[in-house]
Amino acid sequence: MRSLVAVAALLISLVAPTSGDVDPTGTWPLRPEPAVVAGFDPPTSTWGAGHRGVDLAGDPGHRVRSALPGTVSFVGSIAGRGVLVVEHGDTRTTYEPVLPTRARGDTVAAGDVIGRLALPGSHCFPRACLHWGWLRGDTYLDPLRLVGAAPVRLLPLGGLASSTAPPATTPYAGWRPISDLLARAVAWW
Repeated sequence: MRSLVAVAALLISLVAPTSGDVDPTGTWPLRPEPAVVAGFDPPTSTWGAGHRGVDLAGDPGHRVRSALPGTVSFVGSIAGRGVLVVEHGDTRTTYEPVLPTRARGDTVAAGDVIGRLALPGSHCFPRACLHWGWLRGDTYLDPLRLVGAAPVRLLPLGGLASSTAPPATTPYAGWRPISDLLARAVAWW
């Protein structure tokens, strides 16, 4: 009986969501809800090609807002673009190109103005667009998940055909299909 309880506890720990598995509910960084000019395309390797965020259509001077409550952790220029980063516990959001109106260490609420959209450094030049990113550690996440606008991906009922590694397109480094988790639990037992 004790081993059955141990197996059940292991299964629950493997499949139960943790606080990092549930997406917070955020707000669009541009208002009204902007058009998505370029979507999220996570890299398959650390230095691989991809689009590590989304580009949102805007106008120069458009107010840029924090998607989630947090603390401004970086304000500066990277590769000639104004960049602002807001920390949200175990994740952070990035905004560029911006002319910041907040300083490092400022606490912001979701929806607070943190800067103005700049034209120099825009991914959409000669148009202005905001590059909005979301990270957990070094893992890039689709920021559209924060506003319920990310594409939905359905997997076969039995999981993926290969249970040795996640597909190259998934942005979740530790992701595994449920069939892998159950197989590991049964093997352990």
